[in-house]
Amino acid sequence: MRPVPAGTIALRDDRTGRQWQVRLAAYEMAATPVTQSLYAALTGLSPSIHTDRQAPVESVSWLDAVRFCNLLSQTTGLAESYVIAADHSGAELVQGSKGYRLPTEAEWEFACRAGSNAARYGDLDDIAWYSGNAAGRPHPVGQKQPNVWGLYDMLGNVWEWCNDQYDPEVYGAYRLFRGGGWADHERGCLATNRRRSHPTFQIDDLGFRLARSL
Repeated sequence: MRPVPAGTIALRDDRTGRQWQVRLAAYEMAATPVTQSLYAALTGLSPSIHTDRQAPVESVSWLDAVRFCNLLSQTTGLAESYVIAADHSGAELVQGSKGYRLPTEAEWEFACRAGSNAARYGDLDDIAWYSGNAAGRPHPVGQKQPNVWGLYDMLGNVWEWCNDQYDPEVYGAYRLFRGGGWADHERGCLATNRRRSHPTFQIDDLGFRLARSL
């Protein structure tokens, strides 16, 4: 986990044109996405299509990710961050929990930018696995250059689930994911890009990264 300072981030939804600001308290963000090795060690499961123990776990749903967060919190003696619905249709974040959780999209973008207003924290080939260099698959984490806060693979390799619902009134339970993946072209790997899907959605270029409140 890496420390991320308090700050303010401006967000935008290109679909609606809405813009808003979020003030963030200091928090922690994992240096890399969760790997297949770590996911298997805690869950006993290996869902990824592109198997490589040091590559990001993929083909995991939002619900899979929050279950993993709760399991890791249990394992490390922390309070669980999520209350999962009895029918496993969704989960609610426990306010004030210090356990592991998914980042909010504001936390994700703030950490990705690392104090910069640029859409990327470096030259794309230097910082990310994307369609131009990934050869059709994800790669082991931490091989590309990190941003100045020591966070690797924030762009490219796999998209990363965030905690937030996208637009409950229009899209219901849909959750956000950020960052671009190994199959995306250059325009897909930007700090500002937002995508969404149902919390049961799984695909081979979508994983997750851990966050924790301080």
